[in-house]
Formats: sequence, structure tokens, C-alpha cells
Amino acid sequence: MTIQMLYSKLHRATVTDANLNYVGSITIDRELMDAAKLRVGQKVDIVNVNNGERFSTYVIEGERGKKDICLNGAAARKAEIGDRIIIIAYANMSLEEADTFNPHVVLLNEKNDIDGVKDYV
Repeated sequence: MTIQMLYSKLHRATVTDANLNYVGSITIDRELMDAAKLRVGQKVDIVNVNNGERFSTYVIEGERGKKDICLNGAAARKAEIGDRIIIIAYANMSLEEADTFNPHVVLLNEKNDIDGVKDYV
């Protein structure tokens, strides 16, 4: 049996753009993707701290160092520029793996600079 567990997250990212006229997804700065161990095309859940919206989408790579967090397509209706969001990735694990796995959490400030990285136990 496997269960779905928190794998990693970008905690309190700031939305820098919303592009309604795009196929869909969330564009994330490559530096932030690497810090959170996210992959292009990976499914993520988005939680909007400002309005309570929750939805799923997939990751698109953004330009390294620009600190962009851009909601694309229909997701652009779920947040405003400046909203704080949590980007959450999960992984399926055996019960044994889940007992020893530590999620990787990247804490961001309002400018999407990395304030800290934690592996929770």
C-alpha cells in the first residue's frame, strides 16, 4: 500500500503575474523550483492565503533569478498580483518510506527571496 504525503512546498510565495491568455499552469522561477525540488510538469496544489482558494495545476519553468510566480490560464482567476500562496507537491510513498521521509519546505518573503529551508521531521 502507498499513501500520498507532503513532498515539498514553497511557503507564502507572492504572485507576481496572472496571465489569463495562456494554456494553463503556474510559472515558477527556476531557482525556486530547484530549492523546492520541483520538476517541470509536476502536479502541485495551490492554496491562496488571501482568499482561501485551493486548486491544482502543473509547474512550468520560469527564468532563473526573476522571482516570478505567475498563474496562467484559468488559474489566473484564482489569485491577484500580490496575493500570498502556498505551492504544495505530494509524493506517493510506502508506509515505511512515509515513516522516515522529511518534507522539504522553502520559506519565502514578500519578494520571493528564500528566507529559509527546512526539512521537517
